[in-house]
Amino acid sequence: MQYSFSGRVALVTGAGSGIGESIARLLASNGLNVVVSDVSADNAQRVTSLINAEGGHAVANVADVARIDEVQAAVACAVDAFGDLHFAVNNAGISGDQSPVGELDPAAWSRVIDVNLNGVFYGLRHQIPAILRSGGGAIVNVSSILGVVGDAANPAYVAAKHAVTGLTRSAALAYAPKGIRINSIHPGYVRTPILDFLDESALQEAVGLHPIGRLGTPDEIAHAVAFLLSEGSSFLAGTQLIADGGYTAR
Repeated sequence: MQYSFSGRVALVTGAGSGIGESIARLLASNGLNVVVSDVSADNAQRVTSLINAEGGHAVANVADVARIDEVQAAVACAVDAFGDLHFAVNNAGISGDQSPVGELDPAAWSRVIDVNLNGVFYGLRHQIPAILRSGGGAIVNVSSILGVVGDAANPAYVAAKHAVTGLTRSAALAYAPKGIRINSIHPGYVRTPILDFLDESALQEAVGLHPIGRLGTPDEIAHAVAFLLSEGSSFLAGTQLIADGGYTAR
């Protein structure tokens, strides 16, 4: 599937592996200049090198999204490298401890909230002014199916992803009139490093929760994100796109 993005600029966080890598590579293959931002310098550079070797245009950026100064610097990197910023994908996230709320270490709670929620806020705070200066565009915040349902063993992640859903709606209401469409995507279980904590038995149990009969792939989520950024979704603002193989249809 092809999208019309030629010559414009996108920033993707958590782009050094998994879903973020697939998003960055797909956007670059469709003509976008991409800032590949990741907490790992090695991963950011690896994906950047792949994109450039494939004929795309990308620069690497190292940022911990839990640090607002580093998020601000990532936006500046896009403008410095390519002159503008039109699109952003706030994808960076961590899974956190698997403990019920009555047993959860407060430090583990704080780290998940810092990355998965504050990181999205920091992104929006600095991406929106830059996109406005560029004449408008679109942002996708990567939430989760756990942004619409609960999970007894992962309360911090669930709380953060629910909050991302609400933050996305509020931001969409404020900036749709100004030319920025902001939506969220809610993937089901996708085979990425964030699931490395699951053993094979747990993975198969997760498969059984998806009526489609399998887990998702990073490329499938990347295409859904590209759709939300594209003119094909020009009437979508504040929408929650659930890409979960039927998980939440139960």
